[in-house]
Amino acid sequence: MSSAGTPPGEVLSGRTALVTGGGSGLGAAIAGALHGQGAEVVLVGRHRDPLIETCRRLGPGASWRTADVADPDSVAALAEALAGTEVSILVNNAGVPGPVAPLVEISVEEWDQVFQVNVRGVFLLCRAFLPPMVARGRGDVINLASVSGKRPLARRTPYAASKMAVIGLTATLAFEVGPAGVNVNTLSPGPVTGPRMERNFTLDAERTGVSYAEAEQAFVARSALGRMVTEAEVGAAVLAMLAMPGMCGADIDLSAGMVA
Repeated sequence: MSSAGTPPGEVLSGRTALVTGGGSGLGAAIAGALHGQGAEVVLVGRHRDPLIETCRRLGPGASWRTADVADPDSVAALAEALAGTEVSILVNNAGVPGPVAPLVEISVEEWDQVFQVNVRGVFLLCRAFLPPMVARGRGDVINLASVSGKRPLARRTPYAASKMAVIGLTATLAFEVGPAGVNVNTLSPGPVTGPRMERNFTLDAERTGVSYAEAEQAFVARSALGRMVTEAEVGAAVLAMLAMPGMCGADIDLSAGMVA
């Protein structure tokens, strides 16, 4: 991934990446991958302690800001605080899983919360940080969606619908800002190993009366590779997307073959 004359590990040197939901999970993994390739990273989240811990682990070149991506005032304050920073990579990773229940049992408040974070958050961050990229004539936006919605995901309608909305937002936005030299793409991971899927397997086991191991095996058996993807693989996918300057308006599946 390194270009001629650029040492490995420094292909993103001189660039600053803002990663929402950066304190843990996929956000921390993506931030680590970007930082490992020489980018300055700004981690954004609602809670300061995980942000501080991730920055401590990454070391120099990593900083943090607290913000609520669903709150217009909070995002505006974030943009103002970073006005002197040339953010040229925006990774909209922040999201919530939402309820696990049949649609008819989901409250309006639960539905709205998922869309406020998963969709409005992407809209607000793009609205705040795209204008400087357009003015400079370069930049990259990667919005995290999901394979959910591209295949049935029972009892998860708010989440699936919100992630498909992100894919539509991305495809259209790419045509708005692509002519100015800004690439906008979607990365759609499949199920990722970690606490979120552990929670889902526990709920499935309780609902169906099987063991945790059986619930997990039944799920991963749906993928071509017979497994889930890892956080490190998601971070590597972000780097690969940034290394392809001709990619714009794309939706990249990273699912271990779950879509198939």
